[in-house]
Formats: sequence, C-alpha cells, structure tokens
Amino acid sequence: MSAPIAVGISSCLLGEKVRYDGGHKHDRYLTDTLGRFFRFVPVCPEVECGLPVPREAMHLEGDPAEPRLVAIRSRRDLTQQMETFCQRKVAELAGENLCGFIFKKGSPSSGLFRVKVYNAGMPARSGRGLFAAAVTARFPLLPAEEEGRLADPVLRENFLERVFAMHRWQEFRRSPRGHGDLVAFHTGHKLLMMAHSPEIYRQMGQLVATGKGMEREGLFARYEELLMKGMSLHATVAKNVNVLQHIMGYFKKELSPWEKGELLEVIRQYHERLVPLVVPLVLLRHYVARYGQTYLKGQLYLEPHPTELMLRTYL
Repeated sequence: MSAPIAVGISSCLLGEKVRYDGGHKHDRYLTDTLGRFFRFVPVCPEVECGLPVPREAMHLEGDPAEPRLVAIRSRRDLTQQMETFCQRKVAELAGENLCGFIFKKGSPSSGLFRVKVYNAGMPARSGRGLFAAAVTARFPLLPAEEEGRLADPVLRENFLERVFAMHRWQEFRRSPRGHGDLVAFHTGHKLLMMAHSPEIYRQMGQLVATGKGMEREGLFARYEELLMKGMSLHATVAKNVNVLQHIMGYFKKELSPWEKGELLEVIRQYHERLVPLVVPLVLLRHYVARYGQTYLKGQLYLEPHPTELMLRTYL
C-alpha cells in the first residue's frame, strides 16, 4: 500500500491562528485542492519555539548570510531561541519522510526567498527565514516553495512534479531494491526527465549503465541527487515538443496519414502556445490505449500526477 504523500507546511496557511497578531493566512488552494492528495505536516516555528499568540512582531537584522531575529519594539534578540528549536525540529522532520515543504512568504522564520533583512534601518530583500534555512540545509534535495509563488502556473507545475517524483523515489526505497529495479524505475522516468533536462537524463543513464558494480547505497544516493536536480529544472515548450515528437515516433507504423497530420498540427499549436500541453497529451494517451503501446503505458511523462490537479493546462 502506498504511503501518504507527506508535505511540510507553515501552520498559518492551514488556517491555524498562530500569527503574531492572532490571525492566520488560510490558503484554500492548499487545503481544498492539494489537501486531497497530501498529508500536511504543519509547523509554526514561533509558537513551537515557545513564543505566545499574539506576540510582538519580529524581523531579521544584520548580515543576510547570518541574520539575527529581533523583536521590533523591545529589541529582544530571539535568534538563539529560534535556532535551538530549528535544530530539534529538523531532526524530528527526518522521521516524517517529507516529499516537499510549503513555506509562508516573507516570514522571518519561514520565508524561503527575498525575506527582508534590516541593516541600519534599511530593508533589503536578500534573506531567508531561520527555519526555512535550517530545513533546506538539512534536506537539500527536498522540493520547497512559498505559497505566494504557487500562484504562478509554471512554478506550481514544477514544484508539484518534484513532490510526486520524490514520493515515487521514497516508495521505491521503501523495500529492498537491486540494480534491476533501478533500471525499471529509470526507464519509466525517461521521457519525464527528457522534458526537464536531457543532459541530466544522459548522466542518469550513464550512472545506471555502469552502476551494477557500485555499492548500492552510494549508487542510489547519487541517482536521487541527479533525479531531483533534473526535476528542479523547468520543462520548457521546446523540450516538451521534442518529447512529443519522440513519442510520435513510436506510432509511425500504426497512425494513418490523417492521424499523423492531426497529431503534428496539435503539436504545432502547442509549440505556438495556441493550446496547452494537456491537448497533445490527451491525444497521445488515446493512441497509447488504442494501439496497446506497452512501453509508453509505463512512461510517467504521460500522467505524472493526478488529473484532478488540472496541471499542464497553462504550459
């Protein structure tokens, strides 16, 4: 039985009233849509490190590389208290088998990108929240994003594809596996990886081809590193067109001239951004089922995540 997809999340995004002013930042897309597929692991660093609700507002100060967490009015330095919590919490999270983390934008504890860091009273958007920094340092391959950036369809698609890829990898590692199992896993991800990074896909192929004599844990660790590095690179229209044309080649004996012309036209429309990626994919999935293309049925590229998430409709 497949394990739930565990995703860490800032507690306020789930509607928990843990913010400094006693409020929350409930995000309905996260709870109502992603919540159908993920088991959220909520974290509020401020509350869990011992601060009350409500509480004095805080911000980051000093060197963006090593900022201090300071209460704005009282000037109380909370850095050590927060860092002690962070060390304990990331150790706990190691047991959660997280497949991703969604952080609160702009938070001095949980902001992932461009958090304000004050120096001589002047803010620069150059920092990262202390807890977000601890999580990314402890889990460098973990897909991580901010809730605000998930409104961008390209960033949302990339993040969720990485989360599902991490989940599949964790499922793969959950039971004893050998080199043959890795070959099968790699084969199923071929076209998906080609859409993200043909170069890293080639590196993965070389690793798998020469890995039979390697120590298993070292082989798997290197493969995971390449898998998540490749998936972090965005799939582009050009790379998707290359993959679509590659898939079309599997049907050169089955498709009629009319069907080939229709498929080429749909791919052209996608290339010109007149239709989203899901349009040629629906047609290709139809041909896979119609002509019983066994190899393509096993390709994650055709359906790497649940249809209900309505991804690939903007790309």
